[in-house]
Amino acid sequence: MKKIIIILLFLLTTISITACGDSDASNKSNDDKVFKIGAIPDQNTSKLNRRFEDLAKYISDETGLNVEYVPTVDYSALVTAFERGEIQLGWFGGLTGVQARSSVKGAEAIAQRPRDEEFHSVFIAQKGLRLKELSDIKGYSFTFGSESSTSGHLMPRHFLIEEGIDPNQDFDGEANYSGSHDKTWKLVESGAFYTGALNEAVWEAAVEENKVDLDKVEVFYTTPAYYDYNWTINNVDENFGKGTKEKVKNALLSIDEEQKEIMELFESEKFIETKNENYKAIKEVAEKLGIIK
Repeated sequence: MKKIIIILLFLLTTISITACGDSDASNKSNDDKVFKIGAIPDQNTSKLNRRFEDLAKYISDETGLNVEYVPTVDYSALVTAFERGEIQLGWFGGLTGVQARSSVKGAEAIAQRPRDEEFHSVFIAQKGLRLKELSDIKGYSFTFGSESSTSGHLMPRHFLIEEGIDPNQDFDGEANYSGSHDKTWKLVESGAFYTGALNEAVWEAAVEENKVDLDKVEVFYTTPAYYDYNWTINNVDENFGKGTKEKVKNALLSIDEEQKEIMELFESEKFIETKNENYKAIKEVAEKLGIIK
């Protein structure tokens, strides 16, 4: 009898140790999960890295998640990474946000800057041309930003067509794609192209920082307003625990004066709530132009 009791005690101890080991492994697995954020590479890489690494640390501190910023090589790479679940939260433009959400069930636009409710593109030209109206752009060489950019391509193309200008026929040569907003104004300033279109916020920041030679390049047209940049998140509650999406959203919305340096890099003071429905017009324009189906 004594022998049987000893054997039973041994078995119970073994089961207990195994269970604790499994529990520890499970906890460790949860702790090791990395919540990854990404962003469209719409301007200078060093500026983007600083902006999003600081933000990743802030979100991590506020939520307890292990947050990491993952750079991407171009706009489409970010959309693909989001679709594959390689990033959980992305800073998208209006168009890339629509593309990302359309391919990931349950994905939501959760936050934006106040200015993203009424965003604009600017058309720029070499100053000596003295262009006054959008229609004056015909016959000159032209550069968009990235093909996937809302403010650097989609909406400028839309407003050009509304003005009766065919971007495929009415410029001097084929329209160029610079790849990013800061490259667009630099190409026009350098004389490589006579005209171009880019994100209003990037232009204003470059002017404020005295990076642009205003004796060589100027804005001659500002578009009507539209919704643009947004934070879009996938179904993170499934992999990171119930309530994770709300925690991340609250972290973004809680940024205030104490995080002034973070928001300065976004050319804003704070983030506000947004929702998928706000980007319906962007989707319709993209479908009309054949950019998405």
